[in-house]
Amino acid sequence: MYRFLSMTVISLLVILGPHVSIQSSSGRLERSISRSYISVLTVPNGMHWGTWGWQQMCPTGTYAAGFSLKVERKLGDGDDTALNGIRLHCIDPSRDSAYSHEHYSTVQSEVGSWGTWTNINWCSSGFLKTFQLRVESAQGWVRDDTAANNIRFTCSDGGVVLDGSGLDWGDWGYWSKTCQGKGICGIKTRIELPQGIGDDTALNDVMMYCCY
Repeated sequence: MYRFLSMTVISLLVILGPHVSIQSSSGRLERSISRSYISVLTVPNGMHWGTWGWQQMCPTGTYAAGFSLKVERKLGDGDDTALNGIRLHCIDPSRDSAYSHEHYSTVQSEVGSWGTWTNINWCSSGFLKTFQLRVESAQGWVRDDTAANNIRFTCSDGGVVLDGSGLDWGDWGYWSKTCQGKGICGIKTRIELPQGIGDDTALNDVMMYCCY
């Protein structure tokens, strides 16, 4: 079952996609628009459909200690898209040194149109430092493409691996390089907009930013 979306709705998605509310359990925090970073993490197996969204950074002084995913579950005979979005959940180590995660802000870049958000997967201590992407390669003209299906991260303290709750099509690629500094502090995603009667893939690729 392919999806039809009016040009008005598509235009609205383009306009609203990168504008993200950042919230904490104790109120709202301002997004860091111009925060500097020291490196960008990438992986070689992302797919090429769609365009890159805007870079989104954790508020200054905070770092990503958890993540959640927007995932469309398997549809059977429908047009599957699998992974649609990635959120980073950022904490201030000076405020949350016990890693209770009571106070955090949330950032995301562009997201796809389908699926629901999973629960947050937190590092027990430390921050996200590397990531690995599970991607289904191009399936040709007849079969259903899904592009990115899942993501996993390692935490800086002890190298604990956090697996995302995505789908299992495709293969895990190489790990990204490891963040220098404290950890991951920003994100940019590559999203294919709804294709109407065409084959939708949603999230295709992602970059992560690292900060001191």
